[in-house]
Amino acid sequence: MDIKSLRLFLSLANTLHFGKTSAQMHVSPSTLSRTISRLEDQLGAVLFERDNRTVVLTPAGKQARRHIEVMLSAWQQLQGELQQSAQSLRGQIRLYCSVTASYSLLLELLQQFRPLYPRIDVVVETGDAAYSIEKVQHDDADIAIAPRPDTLPNNIEFLEFSRSPLVFIAPVISCPVSEQVESSSILWEDVPFIVAEHGLARQRLYEWFRQRNLQPTVYAQVGGHEAIVSMVALGFGVGVVPELVLTNSPMHSQVRVLPVEPVLAPFEIGLCAMRRRLQDPIVQAFWQMQGKGLNRE
Repeated sequence: MDIKSLRLFLSLANTLHFGKTSAQMHVSPSTLSRTISRLEDQLGAVLFERDNRTVVLTPAGKQARRHIEVMLSAWQQLQGELQQSAQSLRGQIRLYCSVTASYSLLLELLQQFRPLYPRIDVVVETGDAAYSIEKVQHDDADIAIAPRPDTLPNNIEFLEFSRSPLVFIAPVISCPVSEQVESSSILWEDVPFIVAEHGLARQRLYEWFRQRNLQPTVYAQVGGHEAIVSMVALGFGVGVVPELVLTNSPMHSQVRVLPVEPVLAPFEIGLCAMRRRLQDPIVQAFWQMQGKGLNRE
């Protein structure tokens, strides 16, 4: 049970509407649903009665709301007390993340960090998420938002706060690619793919093909997942991207998710930093605050 989950619960308890809460709290409906289900499992009680049209707090949900309101009030009081001692910390912190992460994840991080540490200058660089680990290893960034690699370097510390499924996407428009993936038995080796030049999504896609003794037909290699969504929307091929990127893409309505089995392993998204850099008071302040305040799926 974490602060973010408790805030999601209170928001839903107030709106009694999954769609409104998802929009207000900047999370996907599936993330909200999983969060509520996890809370119910942890508490051993049903908190909401819900069907296709209505959401109602159960007696257990009303009791939980009273206790959670008290808990969050105490948390806010603690934050206020700690803020007084944080005012004296000053300097600069360098952050690196993808364009999607800059407005879907970094925004929330900085909304928490800036009021507590107003004298710390935040420098943000955006780029391909595939270079995140490299950026912190080369001391080009103090902290990066990154997907956890399958093998984490020994000198890197990783703090997970979110997960995002990897999904196959195809164009909505009528085109040869759409026709290829409409078949009940798709000939994957003949389907053109738009793939990332580097990174974890590319590795997992190629492994998916290797397990089937197939080779992907690569139509284009692009930098960044956002470019994959654009190329797929235009009908050039099929792609694999994190669901987080798709949800935040301005072209999300122009692609569709393909029901592919088995599914690819999801992205574990979090903060990464050189272990030695966590001794720096400013880096440590950012790291510790996110570790306490963010734990999401």
